[in-house]
Amino acid sequence: MTEVNKVKTMEQHSILIYILLAIVITNLIRVTPMVLIKGELHNRFVRSFLYYVPYVTLAVMTFPDMIMATPTPLPGIIALLAGIVAAWFRLGLFPVAAICCVIVYLLI
Repeated sequence: MTEVNKVKTMEQHSILIYILLAIVITNLIRVTPMVLIKGELHNRFVRSFLYYVPYVTLAVMTFPDMIMATPTPLPGIIALLAGIVAAWFRLGLFPVAAICCVIVYLLI
């Protein structure tokens, strides 16, 4: 077996290990709460925490990309602040997104 084949075999082996590890971790995260929590949750804090987890996760994934998607961070930051103000005044999702896009377009 040549050196190139050994390296390819090791890379394939490592990739398979990474994929299997990702599968195990993902399933542990999803299965553990179902195993540990048998009935209805009565704790107000836990219920509130679980209610907001999807929103926080979406925000953590979205906000940095909103700022870094422009050539410089300034238009993204200004559009983010304008979007927060527009959402504060109870505009819908489409108007907020349109306002943010127009601001970024004008500032670039």
